[in-house]
Amino acid sequence: MGALPATLPDTVPDSRPRVLVVDDEPSMRQMLAYVLRREGYEVTLAAGGKEAVALLEQEPVDLLISDIRMPDMSGVEVLRAARQLDPEIAGVMITAFASTETAVEALRLGATDYLSKPFDLDELKLVVRNALERRHLRQENVRLKRLVGESHRFSNIIGRSDAMLAVFNLISTIAPTASTVLITGESGTGKELVARAIHFNSLRRDRPFVAVNCGALPETLLESELFGHMRGAFTGAEATRKGLIETAATGTIFLDEIGETTPAMQVKLLRVLQERKFRRVGGTEEIEADIRVIAATNRDLARAVAEGRFREDLYYRVNVIPMHLPALRERREDIPLLAAHFVTKHAGQLGKRIAGLSGEALRLLQDYHWPGNIRELENAMERAVALEQSPAILPESLPDAVRGEPAPLGTVIPMPGVSTAPPPLTDGFDLERHVEQIERAYLSRALDQAGGAKTRAAALLGMSFRSFRYYLKKYQLG
Repeated sequence: MGALPATLPDTVPDSRPRVLVVDDEPSMRQMLAYVLRREGYEVTLAAGGKEAVALLEQEPVDLLISDIRMPDMSGVEVLRAARQLDPEIAGVMITAFASTETAVEALRLGATDYLSKPFDLDELKLVVRNALERRHLRQENVRLKRLVGESHRFSNIIGRSDAMLAVFNLISTIAPTASTVLITGESGTGKELVARAIHFNSLRRDRPFVAVNCGALPETLLESELFGHMRGAFTGAEATRKGLIETAATGTIFLDEIGETTPAMQVKLLRVLQERKFRRVGGTEEIEADIRVIAATNRDLARAVAEGRFREDLYYRVNVIPMHLPALRERREDIPLLAAHFVTKHAGQLGKRIAGLSGEALRLLQDYHWPGNIRELENAMERAVALEQSPAILPESLPDAVRGEPAPLGTVIPMPGVSTAPPPLTDGFDLERHVEQIERAYLSRALDQAGGAKTRAAALLGMSFRSFRYYLKKYQLG
């Protein structure tokens, strides 16, 4: 009767994560069972590989912890059998022969992580928590995709942080309306994805969604792109052509980087928003503009208004419903889910069998500051998938900037000719302008040091090339 309480937790079904421990050493099995049960897990024990496979065939588990070397069946073979029964099972291998080769072999066989004997109990707890968390994230990702389908509705916007849940809630609330929306946030935070989600959840979902980057075109070309032109309106206008506003009729037009428009173009956009009418370039006929407008910017438009660089009346017209997207560093709990999504996406495109990320790779991703936000994360995962030779992303496949030691908070890498000391504070001190001056100086100095090679300059600053290129454009440096 005295042994009953020790076995009862293994036979009572509950919602706790289920862990199967496989080891031919009785002392190791009992020690692992004791530690894991104290952590709140439901633990089942097996003295060998064949017994473990028999248990797996009877009842599924969330995590398999197995010694690699056992007399009857190796941990590798146990893991293979477990994956045939449940492809999503998390696996942690234990080895007494620690080496890089051993670790890579375990990861190639689909293990989430590995432990080398003797291991620290805190390390064990951390590895188990991470393995179960990654399994939970994969399951949550699948669940969310089933809920929203594979359309543009929400499937490409991933997150479970409070900040992103608030974004999802706002999308659901405003999508059925016809109100103009202004989406703000840093470059790479997914503003166009959100705009598409609003459109595809609106009453206009069956009508066109047309996106235009206002900062990518000179004023004359942007005017023709938006409003269209009449034949002969300017040199090269050999035929009358519809503009994007006309193309988006009864649908949605997305004006990205609206803060980059010139004062003259701002006047024309204001008329469209006020009167819902426009004229083609060179035309006299007024055309109705039955469209919903969603605008986006990474600039502070309120400040631009105060400085006279953006029309106040246009600002109030586009800022009917403001929506701010958080930077990736402000929603770090979403990084594992996003990284797993991008690994799955690019592994499928490249035809590679990569199941996820190693524990160390995931820790590096969560420690990095991501100046290029989600766009930079996806680029990093695409690169890692292309380079990786094992079934899990290892740290060696991540970009140098991600693998580098993070600088302590508040420190700046010194660079000759750049003063980083804060000036004396006054009532009129403009912090944002001061930061912009420092950023501009660093970009310019990096270009000088790199002899004008932008890729090298980006590496000097620990930035992705795309993020570096964005800041060059922002400060008109090239």
